[in-house]
Formats: sequence, structure tokens, C-alpha cells
Amino acid sequence: MKFAQGLVIAGAVAGMIAAAPHADAASLAVGKKLELKVDAAKINEERTRLWAKFGGWCGIKDWHPAIANCEEVTEGDAKFRILTLKDGGKIKEKLLDEKPNFYRYEIVESPLPVKNYQAQFALTPDDDDEDEINFAWSAVFDAEGKPDAEAKSVIEGIFKAGLDNIKATAGAK
Repeated sequence: MKFAQGLVIAGAVAGMIAAAPHADAASLAVGKKLELKVDAAKINEERTRLWAKFGGWCGIKDWHPAIANCEEVTEGDAKFRILTLKDGGKIKEKLLDEKPNFYRYEIVESPLPVKNYQAQFALTPDDDDEDEINFAWSAVFDAEGKPDAEAKSVIEGIFKAGLDNIKATAGAK
């Protein structure tokens, strides 16, 4: 299972690097996955329910413990979200791609120690367990103003806190 998890995350990160529009590939990558048990006979209904609860572009305010508010804004043809953190900080993110149970975005403005940050958030069937589905969150980026290890640790902490909270609340209808 751990090996399969590593392959899922590595594949997601590799796909993001290939899709990155800038010439210089980001130097750091982080990926986290949450496996959730579901009724295999109702997998499509479970995916729909879980994505409705956790997958909306501004839905992050309802499940990430660091987010106090999320505001969706449109500028021209571009869609953004402005996240207000519980400590008062703000993060502006641009939606790059959106499909059923998936979105990809980049950070435009942030107090985080990163630049060239692109991430994706998805809900997918588990490839080796019929009664599991996975939330996968991955990002590629460069450190800015902090050592690579510290920037990577910050992003890993953000992903872990969010996915842990989804795990704790996913069963609540």
C-alpha cells in the first residue's frame, strides 16, 4: 500500500512538473494522500458526496483548520480565491484547471516561503482497493526566503493538517 501511495504521489507530481508553464521546473515537490474506506457498491455516490463536501474551489474554508475564510473573485477570464488565514494572513490563488473531482492552481500572493508554486487537489478511486477512494494533494515549488527543507516542511504541514481534518470529518454526512 505504501509503495502504491508513493507511485500515486510521484505520478501526480511528475504530471504537474510536465504541465508547469514556466521554463524552469520547480525544485521541490510535496504530496500527501488520504485513503478513505467507502461502500464499494456506492463508490460513485460516495465520490459525489465527498467532493461536494470537501472539493469545491472555496470549500477549503470548511475543512482546513488554518483557513478562516475564502472569497472567490473573477478577474477577466481568470478565477481566484483569496484565503484569509486564522492568523490574519492572506493567500491569493489562481485556478488553472478544473475537472470533475479535480482542480489545479497556483499561488499568486502569499506569506508562505514559496514561489513558482503549483498544486493540485483531487479525489480518485483507489487503484488497488475497491472500497477506498483517495484525496490526493500535491505541489511543486521553489523555496523563497527560507531553506528548502523549511519551505517543504511548511507545505507538508499544511497538507497534513487539511487531510487529517478531512479524515476526522469525512464520515459526517
